[in-house]
Amino acid sequence: MNIIFDIGMVLIQWDPRHLYRKIFDDETKMEWFLANVCTSAWNLEQDRGRSFAEAVTQITPHHPEYASEIEAFDKRWAEMIPGVIEGSVDILEALHKKGARLYAITNWNQDKFNETKLNYPFLNLFRDIVVSGDEKLIKPDPKIFEICLKRNKLNAADCLFIDDSEKNVRGAEAVGMQAHHFTTPDKLRIDLKKRNLL
Repeated sequence: MNIIFDIGMVLIQWDPRHLYRKIFDDETKMEWFLANVCTSAWNLEQDRGRSFAEAVTQITPHHPEYASEIEAFDKRWAEMIPGVIEGSVDILEALHKKGARLYAITNWNQDKFNETKLNYPFLNLFRDIVVSGDEKLIKPDPKIFEICLKRNKLNAADCLFIDDSEKNVRGAEAVGMQAHHFTTPDKLRIDLKKRNLL
């Protein structure tokens, strides 16, 4: 069985609130900013490959009063990552020791991912990582799953995909993969044991 991981919120924590709680002294203002200025939809275009510099330039004229806060989304992006999801990394390392064939598909801006990879050596355990920013495609587009399959000569039915997004899990199933909707490391470990993979 080939095991294909998502990375963000499965192996590595990420949430802009870790940064913006340092910038805003009011939780309500912070939530308004993230809902109306640096939104999830705006950030998703960076995952699709748009540079952060372009993204900042594009949005700042619409909210000039938040120019420094918008710029922080790029310049202080690393502060959105407080660390790893320990139990999940333990599972990844255990699978590697058992000789499992490990791959990853992640919605992540290519430049930020390259920076992040330097800080987390366990990402080198993967035989291949398909990064949305490199491919200009984001999950759950079936094409990004097909890139992983074709590039690594994998049969979809022989793959287990693990992701915290139910939408992405359904996308993997739609191309013929088995899938696990990640909620906790403990539940993932139980599922992997049931499948005789751990």
